[in-house]
Amino acid sequence: MDKVMRLATERGVVLFSKSSCCLCYAVKILFQELGVTPTIHEIDQDPEGREMERALMRLGCKAPVPAVFIGGKLVGSTNEVMSLHLGGGLIPLLRPYQALC
Repeated sequence: MDKVMRLATERGVVLFSKSSCCLCYAVKILFQELGVTPTIHEIDQDPEGREMERALMRLGCKAPVPAVFIGGKLVGSTNEVMSLHLGGGLIPLLRPYQALC
């Protein structure tokens, strides 16, 4: 769990993903559309990936990926991110991390 928390707090927007996950891809595209470049950790390509998956589940993720952290806090998976976005709550959280246009 230490590695996950360290990685989750190193940058403003962090996404734990798997390279073959379509829901992870959807979140990546959403962030791209919103002008945010998250730090992405593909846990299926990390030798400690299984342990990271278990740590994400212990932190409260219903599914281990995608797991989104904003400002070092767990936001959740696709459902939570999309619900926040549709409710108008995601952009204010992301505003400090958006690219300057």
